[in-house]
Amino acid sequence: MSRATVERPPFLRSQLGGLPRPFWALWGGTLVNRLGTMVMPFTGVYLTQSRGLSVVAAGLVMGVFGAGSLVSQVVAGVLTDRIGRRATLSGGMLATSAAMLALGYSTSLPAILASMFVLGLVIDVYRPASNALVADLVSPEERPRAYGLLFWGINLGYSVGMTAGGWLAGIGFIWLFWIDALSGVVFAVLVWRAVPETRPQGSHSAGGFLMVLRDRVMVGFTLVALGNALVYSQTMTMLPVAMTDVVKLTAGQFGTAMALNGVLIVLVQPLVSGWLGRRDPARTLATGLAVMGVGFAMTAYVTTTLGLAVTIAVWTAGEIMTAGIAGAVVARLAPPELRGRYSGLFGFAWSLAAMLAPLLGGPLLELGSRALWFTIGGVGFAAAIGMLLLGPAIRRR
Repeated sequence: MSRATVERPPFLRSQLGGLPRPFWALWGGTLVNRLGTMVMPFTGVYLTQSRGLSVVAAGLVMGVFGAGSLVSQVVAGVLTDRIGRRATLSGGMLATSAAMLALGYSTSLPAILASMFVLGLVIDVYRPASNALVADLVSPEERPRAYGLLFWGINLGYSVGMTAGGWLAGIGFIWLFWIDALSGVVFAVLVWRAVPETRPQGSHSAGGFLMVLRDRVMVGFTLVALGNALVYSQTMTMLPVAMTDVVKLTAGQFGTAMALNGVLIVLVQPLVSGWLGRRDPARTLATGLAVMGVGFAMTAYVTTTLGLAVTIAVWTAGEIMTAGIAGAVVARLAPPELRGRYSGLFGFAWSLAAMLAPLLGGPLLELGSRALWFTIGGVGFAAAIGMLLLGPAIRRR
């Protein structure tokens, strides 16, 4: 009796085939973790409404979180290379779960400040370890697709988690903290059980971050990443302020328009990930950065919800083009024994941008919408030009 075999459709084979099983364990854990990411989008609301902090005190708490996040990427990069990818990722997730619960049950300002600093220190420890794991597990040709799939999973989980978090917050904020903590534990256990340790054995990486900083191409690419992050970070800092205070959209209108970003990523990014991964990474990334710059510059002319949706569609197209490419470039530049540190430096650029974005955007918005959005668009174009200049050096690697 013959056994019928069910083959995947060609599209699914091209998008999902050829990647090792441990990668899918990492992807599944990332999705679960992002499905449970409910606290951070509502932190400001939690601090002011549930804990009764003033806006100034809440800003101080968020600043402390940012300071911890800056340190975390450097520390996590070193740990990834020294104690291993799996231990760093799992340990970071367990520490994040503990810090989430500590914050959820903190009532005094000193306790909240301490919990938020620790949370900032550990919440993104998994990133350098995750990036290094993908580089270790996946062939160079497939890395853009693999990093793109991780990006897609993060956005899918975040979209669902944020929606569920808004509903649960009405019942009680403590539910958000427990679900976030449990998702971190699930991620840690899944990685520990299903992902092998991939740190190169017998290799020594003396010199720490000095060795990374001596790599001029990587330093240049980090500056490009900083420009990219400064542009994108405006979506969480000045864009909501500009649209509600200047353009006078309601919070509901702004939220409806912003939902388009997640919808487009979830629907479109898997369709183009494989094709983009076969293009030259420097040119693809530069094109995506330029498109993002155009989209944000167009925001200067937004007066309606529809106009905002059009600009979001443009810069989301650029975001989709860059998805997965940056991680593949870091993996290409980094020696295997330094992949954690290289990924940590890349993550540091994003943490730094999260702190600098409001400091840059606030004064520019005071000057007017055009001053802000033309400047942000210019930063995107500058990052794109920098990426094109780095292209020959990256291709030689």
